Amino acid sequence: MQEIVDIIVNFAREFGYLGIFIMMFLESTFFPFPSEVAMIPAGYLASKGDMSLTLAIVIGTLGSLSGALFNYYLAKKYGRKGVLKFGKYFFFTEEKLQKMERFFVEHGSFSTFVARLIPGVRQFVSLPAGLSAMNLKKFMLYTTLGAGIWVIVLALLGYFIGGNEELIKSYLHEIVLGTLFLIIVGSIAYVYRYKRAKKI
Repeated sequence: MQEIVDIIVNFAREFGYLGIFIMMFLESTFFPFPSEVAMIPAGYLASKGDMSLTLAIVIGTLGSLSGALFNYYLAKKYGRKGVLKFGKYFFFTEEKLQKMERFFVEHGSFSTFVARLIPGVRQFVSLPAGLSAMNLKKFMLYTTLGAGIWVIVLALLGYFIGGNEELIKSYLHEIVLGTLFLIIVGSIAYVYRYKRAKKI
């Protein structure tokens, strides 16, 4: 495991911000690439003075947004059949697409924000957004906010405890649980506000 971590850190050091952008772009598309692998090493390198933490966060967020836009336009241009045809090469099934569509229908535009904070979901919620031709400005806003929060959390995690693999595993688990809790609270607040607005 340590060898893999060293390889990733060396990759981030060698390719710098471009490497972060590429990894985060891939993470937001069909490619099964975990964002933790990109941003935690970036935070660690920032703690060593090899990178700017702020710039790493900005580049990571832009990479996530670009990958999400790739999925958005893919879905918008080629439709459902095109998405499934392209996605099969990355083990993306119709069942997963249906799950994303249900999630999107239930939460609407807000889902593009919520989904960016949920592992295994954030990569694909851009597809139903594209299929439904969601307003691009709203899509970019919610995606940037959600992706930005997640990128900041991971980068700070790497910055403060990047040299301790066991601590990262422990804190990452707690962060995921904490994030899900915040999502639930945020979703409840959103639903309450939405219902209240309809009554007015």
